[in-house]
Amino acid sequence: MQTRAQILFPALIAGIIVLMVSNAIRSSFGVFQIPIADEFGWPRADFSFAIAIQNLAWGIGAPVFGAIAERFGDRKAIVLGAICYAAGLVLSAYAMTPGQHQLLEILVGFGIAGTGFGVVLAVVGRAASDDNRSLSLGIASAAGSLGQVFSAPVAEILLGVFPWQIVFMIFAASILSVIAVLPLMRAPERPDGPVVEVSMGAALRRAFRDPSFTLIFLGFFSCGYQLGFMVAHFPALVTEMCGPISPSGPLAAIGISSTSALGAAAISLIGLANIAGTLTAGWLGKVFPKKYVLAAIYTGRTLFAAMFILFPITPLTVVLFSIGMGSLWLATVPLTSGLVGHIYGLRYMGTLYGIVFLSHQVGSFMGVWLGGRLYDAYGDYTLVWWIGVAVGAFSAIVHLPVRERSLAAQAA
Repeated sequence: MQTRAQILFPALIAGIIVLMVSNAIRSSFGVFQIPIADEFGWPRADFSFAIAIQNLAWGIGAPVFGAIAERFGDRKAIVLGAICYAAGLVLSAYAMTPGQHQLLEILVGFGIAGTGFGVVLAVVGRAASDDNRSLSLGIASAAGSLGQVFSAPVAEILLGVFPWQIVFMIFAASILSVIAVLPLMRAPERPDGPVVEVSMGAALRRAFRDPSFTLIFLGFFSCGYQLGFMVAHFPALVTEMCGPISPSGPLAAIGISSTSALGAAAISLIGLANIAGTLTAGWLGKVFPKKYVLAAIYTGRTLFAAMFILFPITPLTVVLFSIGMGSLWLATVPLTSGLVGHIYGLRYMGTLYGIVFLSHQVGSFMGVWLGGRLYDAYGDYTLVWWIGVAVGAFSAIVHLPVRERSLAAQAA
């Protein structure tokens, strides 16, 4: 009989690879913002709306793929997600109008849901022991950041060699390649120990009646808003609003000589900083109440965002902000998913976390869409940035009343 460590290690490695590739492709879409809009002469809002629809479809797909994984198996859900992802990318390469791009991003969004956090973290959560679950979820979540480290610079390099359509084809082949590691992804359908079996419907009704589930749902909105806006618009914001890079400065010395290159590097730097931040958050969730760690993370995000926009935007402030915000970037994911698993159990964690994640993606839709609309209306991103500051402060507050005890313990 396999030990818990023998089950966890291969599942964790496979999960890391899937999340790394899936998130790397998703995180690169902001780099395509200007090239695609310039090629077709579209307003900024048109391609932004396509990315916004992608994020909304990802959110709608998260509970759907969570339910598919729990009904038919995790690996089948991931295979279906990879096929949707690749098909959306390939077909998008032939899209010629904003409407075509926007429609096809629904496929991409469903693909991200099937190869993303909801399905993979549920597998890791079941494979890990109670003592190691929070840290294991943190390690898996950090894989998304590892993909983000390379995504924007690699996309920028590929765009210097190939048309954006060929880059989409390369990305499609990359996401299909993750299917090769799925045989490693095995985890028990249920956690160890005594389990009171309930139907999915009963589990959903129980969660929906709990005020804490509503608070967690609402609190995840701002995380999606901030991440969605920055992935889609931060490279363009830095390109257009940042002060010039000194030809003799340290950034030029490492090959970053333009603000467009700095914008792509900023996304990479955010991902790099978040590897440490997400691992730390996973460990803190094991030591302290998760709701307080989440409130602290959202407070930190609010302060970093406010300070960034209040000061002149220079290459130095872009680097400092990227490191600070990056340390908090995906740190909410292991804590939020761990909170859902702790309170409501692991049996239907994929579906329940997927529902909570829908709030994240509604926020992401709003961040991406408002970024494009308000940019076209006012010529900069200042107003949409301040909205992000406000919703971050809201999330810091809304987590405090959460009752961080399992429903079984509350009933007892």
